[in-house]
Amino acid sequence: MKYLVLLLLPLAMEAQKRPPLPQPRAVAPGSTASDAPSDAIVLGVDAWLEPDGSPTGCTADGKEMVCATGAKDAVSKEKFGAIQLHIEFRPPGMPAMKGQLRGNSGVYLQSRYEVQILDSYENPTYADGSLGAVYTEAPPLVNAARKPAEWQSYDMIFHPHRCDESGAVIENGTITVMLNGVLVQDHHRIIENRRGCGDGPLLLQDHSGFKNAPHTEMRFRNVWVRKL
Repeated sequence: MKYLVLLLLPLAMEAQKRPPLPQPRAVAPGSTASDAPSDAIVLGVDAWLEPDGSPTGCTADGKEMVCATGAKDAVSKEKFGAIQLHIEFRPPGMPAMKGQLRGNSGVYLQSRYEVQILDSYENPTYADGSLGAVYTEAPPLVNAARKPAEWQSYDMIFHPHRCDESGAVIENGTITVMLNGVLVQDHHRIIENRRGCGDGPLLLQDHSGFKNAPHTEMRFRNVWVRKL
């Protein structure tokens, strides 16, 4: 014991010489994991526009945001860089549809990088297009989908590309995703590096941009962002 004290004493003395580190600022957490903490930006239906800047085609149903086929993409009024994002969504039951036609939407970070929303419960499709995928880049680590018409949640940590003064990417950004409390993207380093630098809005995809798109009523709630 005496030897251990003598061994640790120089370390303790060195620590005393260092200037004190700043205390972390206080943030009051929400009452539940769904509730926004005190420093979060809550994105209700009034926080979204259509891509052309007109009012969003999504509607409010109590505290839920309803985005039906034809409402066009919903784009956040505010732009973001590095963020923590929480969003809850409910894909509808569409038993007559299969693959990408069943409960399709998506969350675009900076309107550039899509984390797929899809009814992936007993609904196989290409791996990097399923629920929890970084679309066309990284399949989810596991399929943690709930049944259709049940509420599901994403919690994401996003760090955008680092760019030099000319706008060239010098370090690719990363995405970490929890789906329904299960890790499905573990610090995925974004492959695509040609989509620009700087902050950008969030985007919720309307899956109506092709012929005979099936009617899909996607619901969202408890959408909030913390700037990092």
